[in-house]
Order: sequence, then structure tokens, then C-alpha cells
Amino acid sequence: MTAAGADGYRLDELARRFGLTLRGEGARRIDGVGTLAGAGPSQLAFLANPRYAAQLAGTRAGAVVLDAASAENCPAAALVAADAYLAFARIAALFERLPAPAPGVSASAVVEPGAVIEAGASIGAQCFVAAGSRVCAGAVIGPQCVIGPDCTVGPQSYLVARVTLALRVHLGARVRIHPGAVLGSDGFGLAWAGMQWEKVPQLGGVRIGDDCEIGANTTIDRGALEDTVLEEDVRLDNQIQIAHNVHIGAHTAMAGCAAVAGSAHIGRHCLIGGGAGVLGHLQVCDRVTITAMSLVTHSIREPGEYSSGAPLQENRLWRRNTVRIRQLDDIARRLAALEKGPRP
Repeated sequence: MTAAGADGYRLDELARRFGLTLRGEGARRIDGVGTLAGAGPSQLAFLANPRYAAQLAGTRAGAVVLDAASAENCPAAALVAADAYLAFARIAALFERLPAPAPGVSASAVVEPGAVIEAGASIGAQCFVAAGSRVCAGAVIGPQCVIGPDCTVGPQSYLVARVTLALRVHLGARVRIHPGAVLGSDGFGLAWAGMQWEKVPQLGGVRIGDDCEIGANTTIDRGALEDTVLEEDVRLDNQIQIAHNVHIGAHTAMAGCAAVAGSAHIGRHCLIGGGAGVLGHLQVCDRVTITAMSLVTHSIREPGEYSSGAPLQENRLWRRNTVRIRQLDDIARRLAALEKGPRP
């Protein structure tokens, strides 16, 4: 297939490669991607959200990825997909140009005796790798990362920059971790000794499965006795807190600022919205969606979508409603008494 560059990619080549239906000129070349509103004649746009359908008629894009129904009104060449967003993501990946770090260890890095750096790995500037840790073939450790004792960075994994693996952290293959993330720090374990707190040792570790992605400034604590676990293909956004001994099932995704308390178990194929919280020791089954800003206070044993919290409203109305919420218990008692009726 034509290399991306001045000539870009032919639309008929893209259609064949990604299993799409082409409507329009197959010889047209695309050298970049953009939005419906911003793309030019040599760029590819997409329509996946109906909110942007009004922008389709005026787009200047050379081609658009969309579904069959929307393609009827497309003024440009169309690549028709069952899932337009997924198809666009795959095509857009062809235009991502990331620098390829050179294999080897930077002169400013510190690698302790007893650490293993496999052939083809790249250790960036001002990194530290402790004795007893291993960086596998093809892994990239970006600048100023810290790899503490008894850690493993799996093959082709990528720590972008300033990532800390504190202690007993084991990454699978192709794991991507963004700047500022900290894995393997102490879990929040405390015992009350009558007059003061005493720290509970955190003797476990962290295990991250293949193909996971962990966002910037996200923290994952190591377990108290057993490990904190992310199964394969878990995707965590920025600024998420995963407490000790949490277990997150494969293919689950969590949006920014979500938090999961200690020993909670999140199932597979779950979606956790931004700012949502899950209390400790709870079980969330597979294929559950928690909407943004919700608080999970009990175990969820049936798949589905769950929400909590009050939606935004005008302040004066919110204040009145809050007063009424405080009166609900009294109102419920009086209603129950009325339903019972007078005693005979």
C-alpha cells in the first residue's frame, strides 16, 4: 500500500484494507484526517454522532466515513461503514507519526547491577531501573521514568515519560502508560491502635494485562496481601484512582477522575463514566455501565446501565428541592399513616 506522505492513500485502497464500501472516486488520495467542519479536500472526515449531521452538507472534506443512511446525503466521496467511528479510528492510525526511540540505554540513565535490559529495549534520559527488574525486548522507557525493584515491563510496552513503577509491578505486552502515572505505591491500609494509626504493610503487587492503557496522573496501588489486577485491554483515562486489591476485568474502560476503593471487583466489558466512584469490597458484574458522577454503594449483579446523583438545575430550584428532600421521610410516614386509614 502507498506510504503516507505527499501522495497519501487512495480511497479504493482504504476501502479494501478496512472492508468498507466506497461511493465515489476511488483514485482520490487522502493525506490527512480532520473534522467535518475543518477538513479540506485532501483530508478524510467522519460522521458518527447525529449531533454533527448538519455539518455534512457543508463539509469540504475529500471523503467522509459514515453509515449507509447518512451516505445518501454526503456531498463528497463516502466510505460506508457499519461502525463509522471505529473505521475512522483505524484509518486515522495510518497518519499518526510517533518518533521511534533508538534502542539502548541513555548515557544519563541509571541502571543498577542486576537489572535486565533485553535487546531492542530503549531506556530514555534520566531514567532509573532498579536491581531485580526487567525491561523486555522492544519496550520503550521514556525520559525520567522510575522502575523500582521487582518490576517487569513487558514486550513492546511504552512508558511515555515520568512514569513510576514503585514496587512489584508487572506489565504485560504492549501496555501504554502516560506521563505522571504511578503504579505500585502503598495501598491505604491503616489500623487504629487506640490513640493513633498504625500502617498495615502492603505486601502485594500490581499486575497489568496485555494491551492495557493507563492515563496521565492515574494511580494504581499495590495490594495488601494479593495483587491489584487489571486484566487485558483495560483502558483507564487520566487522573483515576485504583485502590489496593481492586480487580478490573478485561475490556473495561473508565473515564477521567473515576475512583475505585479497595478490594472492589469490576467485571469485564464495563464502562465507568467520569467522576464515578465504586465503594470498597463491592462486586460489579460483567457488562455494566455506570454513568458519570454516579456513586456505587452496593454490589451490582445484573448487567445494564446504572446512574445516581442529582442533575444540574437552577440554583433557587435546587435549594427548594433540597429542602423537600430533607422532608421526604416525614412525608412518607404521614402518607403511610393516611393509607392505613383510621382505626375502627
